[in-house]
Amino acid sequence: MKKISIFLTALLIVSFSMAQKEKKYSMYAVGFYNLENLFDTCHDEGKRDYDFLPTGSYKWNGLKYSSKLHNMAKVLAEMGTDKLPVGCAAIGVSEVENAKALTDLCAQPELAKRGMRFVHFEGVDKRGVDCALLYNPALFTPDTLRSCLYPYQDPDTTFFTRGFLAVHGKMANEDVCIIVNHLPSRLRPGDAKRVSGAEQVTAIIEKLKAENPKTKFFVMGDMNDDPTDRSMTEGLKGKENIDEVTENDLYNPWIKEFKSGTGTLMYNGAWNLFDQILLSHNLLTPSKKRNYSELRYFKHQIFRRDYLFQTEGKYKGNPKRTHAGGQWLNGFSDHLPTVVYLLKEQK
Repeated sequence: MKKISIFLTALLIVSFSMAQKEKKYSMYAVGFYNLENLFDTCHDEGKRDYDFLPTGSYKWNGLKYSSKLHNMAKVLAEMGTDKLPVGCAAIGVSEVENAKALTDLCAQPELAKRGMRFVHFEGVDKRGVDCALLYNPALFTPDTLRSCLYPYQDPDTTFFTRGFLAVHGKMANEDVCIIVNHLPSRLRPGDAKRVSGAEQVTAIIEKLKAENPKTKFFVMGDMNDDPTDRSMTEGLKGKENIDEVTENDLYNPWIKEFKSGTGTLMYNGAWNLFDQILLSHNLLTPSKKRNYSELRYFKHQIFRRDYLFQTEGKYKGNPKRTHAGGQWLNGFSDHLPTVVYLLKEQK
């Protein structure tokens, strides 16, 4: 274990020349990925998972499930490796059916060699898809006693959807909380249910900040809205510029990305950017100062690899899905992953 710890530490050291003095920093990566229907092949009682059974519309069998697990593990293992050989410390995921699928996913060789684990609570979504957090225990230590799934509150008692997974833990020896979301489906831009969901996340943050003001928050997920939609700008109080962020706001680095014409999923030939990671004010440093004495935001990226895209046909250039047009494509997801990088000066 001592050799492994030394190896990981060595991989995390990043050096920069700053003001005539070389400083050393530890770097961490945090990501999000919508796995697009990671279902096992068995029926879960009370869930509408019938399409993902051997007799269902997708003819979902052991071969397809094994291929899906391999494909998802490949992407998850490569996220963050553009800057860090060890990849992400933690990755929020959505559209996973249950703990069995997560256990099978973490058992894939690409993730097993890093000892990846997960935090998951069974949700109430009738289709059976949940959010979860994968993590590398060498880089992130969850406090499972404090972590929980907050239910989505709605006056319509017949409306059931994914809750808000809040995972407390330590990263770089600092208190962090990662809130993983999959907001209600997009029926129209600015849908009131997504605004309500975003406001509920803000209320959760305020509650947890009152318990521990030092906590640093990552709010991530498939928001089913773009960064400029009301749920993000008003519900989550996401700001475009770091210097505008107050302690009651979040920083949304994806606003500029979206305005530039890029995104994480494509609909009718145009990009949307639903897959976002927002950060609390205490993860930021003023743009002109760049002080990394504590864990601070450094960069962000939409994770892209050529294999994640369709290379021919009607949907050329779109993210390559598992199924499309009634055919099994043995692809990945209709969403692209997102990653944020953080630095902390080594003392």
